[in-house]
Amino acid sequence: MRRLLLIILALATLLPSLAQAYDILVLQSRRDPAYEEALRGFRAANRSSQRTIVLSDYVDVDVVRIVREDRPRVILAVGDAAMTAARTIRQTPVVALMALGIHKQRTTHNNLTGIDIFVSPERFIAVLKLMKARRVGVIYSQAKSGWYLHLARQAAEAAGIELVLRQVSAPHESIDRLASLNGKVDALWMVPDNTAITRETVEAYFRFGQEQNIPIVSFAASYLGLGAAAILEIDRLAMGRQADVMVTKILNGNRVEDMPLDFPKAMILKTNPSVMRHLSIAVNEDNSPLQ
Repeated sequence: MRRLLLIILALATLLPSLAQAYDILVLQSRRDPAYEEALRGFRAANRSSQRTIVLSDYVDVDVVRIVREDRPRVILAVGDAAMTAARTIRQTPVVALMALGIHKQRTTHNNLTGIDIFVSPERFIAVLKLMKARRVGVIYSQAKSGWYLHLARQAAEAAGIELVLRQVSAPHESIDRLASLNGKVDALWMVPDNTAITRETVEAYFRFGQEQNIPIVSFAASYLGLGAAAILEIDRLAMGRQADVMVTKILNGNRVEDMPLDFPKAMILKTNPSVMRHLSIAVNEDNSPLQ
């Protein structure tokens, strides 16, 4: 009888852990429509068991303890704060998306892979080429997007486009760097670099475009209203589905170390028709630049 009681007590201790067992721990930085859209794409086909923690709902989240106790097989980190929290995990595979700096973190965290928030530079170069741009200005910070500009220069050179680069180390330097491009470029390319582009400096980019009468190509639809000629925006639903493919591979036994970082595969090109007409850039019926 005593032995039976000990067995029951042992089972009672184990059952909570068993009840909490799941395949994927979803760490979401905050409740944000963009993150929710990516997660809808991820969950559309993924049927693995999941637990979701929205970090902004709590004062503090001990991710290390949660992973140690729950033992998820994969962590999906959505957003900057989520990726930062996941950096404390060294053994469990982490797939990150919608976060800046995944490329840099990969160099020190072998258990991390994911989908970069940067669009492949070849995609932007193709749009700039359609606009007949030959000398394209870019403001960037080496720490945040230097690796990306290295790839971009290679893509631009192959397309016969010269990138005129201006480096900044602090946001306030962007305005002076823009001024140094006066008369030297026939297009401006904004890259997602939160040192080069901030709320305080973003309008200076569009003033520059208007004063120089040149197109600005950017990465967010909100910039169309400010005067961007065209933007290439990530298809967030498709990004979620892309993340599902990566997570499923890991769950099926693929090593995260063997899975390279990926660029988003699906893009949405949007243009500002009035700006395009003002700049005499021909467009198709869907407002995309003509070949």
